[in-house]
Amino acid sequence: MSVMELYNVWCDHATDDPDLQTELKSIAGKEDEISDRFYRDLEFGTGGLRGVLGAGTNRMNIYTVRRATQGLANYVKKSFDQPSVAISYDSRNKSDVFAKAAAGVLAANGIKVHIYNELMPTPCLSWAVRALKCSAGIMVTASHNPAKYNGYKAYGADGCQITLEVAEAVITEINSLDMFSDVKYEDFDKAMADGMIAYIEQPVIEEYFQNVLAQGINTKLCADSGLKIVYTPLNGTGNKPVREILKRIGISDVTVVSEQENPDGNFPTCPYPNPEIREALNLGLQYCDKVKPDLLLATDPDCDRVGIAVPDGDDYALFSGNEVGALLTEYICSQRVKNGTMPKDPIVVKTIVTTDLIAAIAKEYGLQMIEVLTGFKFIGEQIGLLEAKGEEKRYVFGFEESYGYLAGTYVRDKDAVVASMLICEMAAYYRTQGISLLQARENLYKKYGVFRHSLQSFAFEGETGMKKMNSLMESLRNEQPKSIGGLEVVSVSDYLTSETTNKQTGAKAAITLPKSNVLVFDLAEGAKVVIRPSGTEPKIKCYYTSIGKTMDDALVTEKKLQDDFGKIFQ
Repeated sequence: MSVMELYNVWCDHATDDPDLQTELKSIAGKEDEISDRFYRDLEFGTGGLRGVLGAGTNRMNIYTVRRATQGLANYVKKSFDQPSVAISYDSRNKSDVFAKAAAGVLAANGIKVHIYNELMPTPCLSWAVRALKCSAGIMVTASHNPAKYNGYKAYGADGCQITLEVAEAVITEINSLDMFSDVKYEDFDKAMADGMIAYIEQPVIEEYFQNVLAQGINTKLCADSGLKIVYTPLNGTGNKPVREILKRIGISDVTVVSEQENPDGNFPTCPYPNPEIREALNLGLQYCDKVKPDLLLATDPDCDRVGIAVPDGDDYALFSGNEVGALLTEYICSQRVKNGTMPKDPIVVKTIVTTDLIAAIAKEYGLQMIEVLTGFKFIGEQIGLLEAKGEEKRYVFGFEESYGYLAGTYVRDKDAVVASMLICEMAAYYRTQGISLLQARENLYKKYGVFRHSLQSFAFEGETGMKKMNSLMESLRNEQPKSIGGLEVVSVSDYLTSETTNKQTGAKAAITLPKSNVLVFDLAEGAKVVIRPSGTEPKIKCYYTSIGKTMDDALVTEKKLQDDFGKIFQ
């Protein structure tokens, strides 16, 4: 079916949401606008859907959500005798609508639905799947993307985002469906009255809080530490659970950024609600100028990522995900060794783009370090493998550079609630020792060396952008640079071909991780460049690692890497 034929079908059939009809009428006769919405189906990737809100097969709307859910329903019914699915959603525009749309499809297919009665964080979805022994889970969120986006993440029965194999099976089901004629749907209120949909009850939520609290190490000292916090949920789901968990560990001096306190999918004061970037924290930093806290804490809209800023003279320094993760790893390991709670044969897990500083910390405390592909589901997968052997207690901590952390095995996704608790506990502990988090970071550098990390993202919007992005990756794969930033390329790892090549000897070694469109350039002096297309956005991401005796040395190397490699995408 041609783009125009699809457009006309949607004009005739996409009548359940008046907003879509208004949009379709507004683009009549505008070929480029129509093409961008209909030139392809919004891709259901390895984790689910993510795209711009609007009308069309290449947009997030109730029809793309219903079709994806019908595909998931078909898979679940084939795989489970009495299937059930848990659903949660964040503060984004249409999130509640999409959650109910998914629930209506599942109910129509005879699948029991457990849904939260208000917006809840992503880790709470993972918890609900596990606690209620569901066959699958759905989280409606676009994480930290701008307001024009929304998304849909699918989870397996283990509470982890679905595996590559399951994703392929679900995609096969989805691709066989017509958007309108092949999707079953029942009204949400009717399905609830019939008992096919039920709200998740408070005891399930309370048990989640108890599991989070169980990850604390020195929480008893928090109440008397004098720690002062400014917190912003960035208009997302973190407001209630993060404040509740901080209250329970005795941290009462918490100032909430009022403009970003309540749910608002338009994110009026932080157009890009990503705690990784300073602009999203500007309002919180203004509060810091008045309140003078020990710590600024910021969680993203679905509360699976957390960023921090700490006093640095008259200003506040933002810590990277690598820095926070390394500090938490050092803190957890040192304290668990100190109080005798480190398990036998402990394990820490990180992604391939996360700081190599973790290897040094793991060696210091006798932990095995496991590296996985980018994406927290691969960390969750490792916990599942340990659980299958009855060895889940070996897992101590896991994190990725993009501000996602998890202590404990109660969920299978990153959890900004437990991370917020541990960050505050860590800050409180160091405060009682007369050490600021800034000083703790400096102590880490002195102990292990300065590891500097940075990320550059290059956007490729629309149909032409996607083609250019694929072409650039293919070009880099076939015409590998001999040096980057003046540093010789020592080896190249291609995770798509599952092969590492030593550029000096020509020797090749197999990569045992699943295939992925990732290239890693290991350079002289321990530097590194990793490049991969984003799995959730039309972007290529470049990760840079530089190592130096001082921060200035590392920064000089970093700039050379960025300037040289960045030219490829200009």
